[in-house]
Amino acid sequence: MICIICHGDSIEVQKVREEIRVGRDIVHVPLEVPVCQTCGERYYSRHAMQHLEELEEKLKAGALSLTEVGRVLEYG
Repeated sequence: MICIICHGDSIEVQKVREEIRVGRDIVHVPLEVPVCQTCGERYYSRHAMQHLEELEEKLKAGALSLTEVGRVLEYG
């Protein structure tokens, strides 16, 4: 496989975290996807995209329980 961005040929499956925003919250979703080792471009399969879309719908509906791992505070 050749990267469509940098035309590099070093693409390997890696663990990544995708972010889904729900209101003012951010949910990190772990995935394994092919990533270009030269420029960092990620390649999502149809299955991975469907998984993210389904999770987003469930999160917006409040149908999933999440674990809080920290807090983000804003000044000003």
